[in-house]
Amino acid sequence: MPAVRTRDGAPGDPRGVVAQGEATFTLLGPLEILKDGVDHAPTAPKVLQLMAVLVLNPGRVVPVHTLARELWGERPPRSARTTVQTYVYQLRRCIEQHDLAPDPEHMLGTRAPGYVLRIAPDQVDVERFRRWCREGRAELAAGRAAEAATLLDRAVDLWSGPALANVACGPVLAAHAVDLQEQLRDARHLRVEAAIACGTHRELVGDLRVRAAVDPFDEDLHGQLIRVLARSGRRSEAMSTYRELRRRLVGQLGVEPSTALQSLHLDLLSDAS
Repeated sequence: MPAVRTRDGAPGDPRGVVAQGEATFTLLGPLEILKDGVDHAPTAPKVLQLMAVLVLNPGRVVPVHTLARELWGERPPRSARTTVQTYVYQLRRCIEQHDLAPDPEHMLGTRAPGYVLRIAPDQVDVERFRRWCREGRAELAAGRAAEAATLLDRAVDLWSGPALANVACGPVLAAHAVDLQEQLRDARHLRVEAAIACGTHRELVGDLRVRAAVDPFDEDLHGQLIRVLARSGRRSEAMSTYRELRRRLVGQLGVEPSTALQSLHLDLLSDAS
């Protein structure tokens, strides 16, 4: 069967391709339903919310009460179940109109106590992101830093903006969005560790500087920037970065840098002597 590469497809990696005409679902940025490069996601806010919860659970039944909580919080209206049914009908119409599946009612099925979106995990960018992160972590632990860096690069490159950027998140989706951002932070951290281990860390200096400016109190991130600068022969910049971070932490938060950062600073001083 012919295949096309999605926006996240990696050359030479068969898991980065999908069958011609098969829909893919993105959540790491705006929610999109892509078929042949065209987005067919619904535009109605509540329908988009419901779709997001289903896409986050590919092949798994999502109870009606979970959908109602996402849409209306802890006090859903009496008509909640009927309204959810209406939104599901609208989603099935979307699937039918854009030829996203041969049988819309099979793709978005009714199954007690709720509904199930019957799609393969690899059709969802979140699932690929998590898998590549797991595999990258395992490769790094096994001492295969170059392989780990490749996998983690693929994972991070799936992101095109904040998770669920175009969705008005209720309590269920908001928790998922926060968790996904934490997973991205961890993936970026691992990617730097892999780059340091295989000697390609110089390429990450610019990215680390930008991220440190965005999150000026993230000590782990600054620690990586300091290490990368030092290993790149830019020890004076590394020491300046530490001093600026310490000034900020003490002046604005009243705390000293972590023990790990202080040890890193001592190593810099020892190397300079």
